[in-house]
Amino acid sequence: MRVRIDRDRCQGHGRCYSLAPELFQPDDIGDGVVVGDGVVTPGQEDAARRAALNCPEQAVVIEEEA
Repeated sequence: MRVRIDRDRCQGHGRCYSLAPELFQPDDIGDGVVVGDGVVTPGQEDAARRAALNCPEQAVVIEEEA
């Protein structure tokens, strides 16, 4: 599983980095950015899904790997 942020949708609400600081952090204007390469390690799956479900702009995208 990987996460990414759709930069065109992100409005800087900050829910992603509030709910999953191990996966997201704010940039210099408060928009969320992915920490590292976006790979969700075991044990972080729930945090990734919670961040995606709570993003009002649906900017947090989860990509399931086959």
